[in-house]
Amino acid sequence: MRKLRVLGLLVVGMFVSMFVAQVCPAQSALVNIPRQSQHALLTQRIGITDVTINYHRPLANGRKIWGGLVPYGQVWRAGANENTTIMFSDAVSVEGQPLDKGTYGLHMIPGEDQWTVIFSKMSDAWGSFTYDEKEDALRVSVKPQATDLHDAVTYDFDDLKADSAVVTLRWEKVAVPVKIAVNVNDIVAASLHKQLRGLAQYTWDGWDDAGQYLLSTKGHLDDALAYEEKSIQVEDRYDNWMSKSQILEALGKADDAAAAKKMALAKASPFQLHSYARQLQGQKKQDEALAIFQTNFKNHPDMWFVHSGEARVLTAKGDFPGAVAEMQKSHDMAPTQFQTGLAGMVKRLENKEDINK
Repeated sequence: MRKLRVLGLLVVGMFVSMFVAQVCPAQSALVNIPRQSQHALLTQRIGITDVTINYHRPLANGRKIWGGLVPYGQVWRAGANENTTIMFSDAVSVEGQPLDKGTYGLHMIPGEDQWTVIFSKMSDAWGSFTYDEKEDALRVSVKPQATDLHDAVTYDFDDLKADSAVVTLRWEKVAVPVKIAVNVNDIVAASLHKQLRGLAQYTWDGWDDAGQYLLSTKGHLDDALAYEEKSIQVEDRYDNWMSKSQILEALGKADDAAAAKKMALAKASPFQLHSYARQLQGQKKQDEALAIFQTNFKNHPDMWFVHSGEARVLTAKGDFPGAVAEMQKSHDMAPTQFQTGLAGMVKRLENKEDINK
């Protein structure tokens, strides 16, 4: 009797297997063959933080998805097959709430007017079948939105900014946006401390790049100043002295900034002086710029670009014939790749156009 029962179960199993085979293409969790829901991997960098979504993409195929295939009010795997996962290489905030770096199982509870997005410490499960709320690292609530038809589950990174992005799930005609934000400046500052313990510590420009970055963000300026001091110790240059001057100015140390700038200009090459003068013009510091152009012209008359600087000085004085002559000299002495631009400057001066504006 027992053998007959076992045989009956085997026959039933065969019929079920045949039915499933007719309805669905072959799939396997054990061997690598094509799956109905294809695998996708998506990464976005925010600052220096990577956010990676690893998921499988089921197709709607004309079925009712929300409130049908995916019921409202129940935990859903946010994809197909194994856990959908999301990885953060650094700590982030999700909808304004902190979440540590790591890889999380991504689950969602759909609702008609509100969704719950779950970041689970368990990321290696199969779907949401063994989901346990006790393993939640974070839950946030978001509002679903209408979207164009998407037959396959799709994740995108939208509304990209320097320190944030919106992860958006789209399927059928529903979009679910989740904002991810990163404290970029603090993360980069911490990273620089580590990076400058490697090979970069033996180069002047590694320290200078780090100092310049912190200056550009107007944060961690004490660290920036220390980095420039290290850069100068490795190699004494115009570049790092000028960076030091700018950082000291940002710290409100005007006298120290002026002394550092004086040191930088004493070490500058003629081209660095010319470039610095052009920067000053961009900052509307015309008198200071013209003084550097004039000095550069007197000290280095054999350089093609100093003649273009002198043309700017003469333009400021209203001497357009003299400015045309100097710009023409610059054109004739310059490498070929610069001559087209300089020819245009000559024409502007011939038309008595103020090239300093």
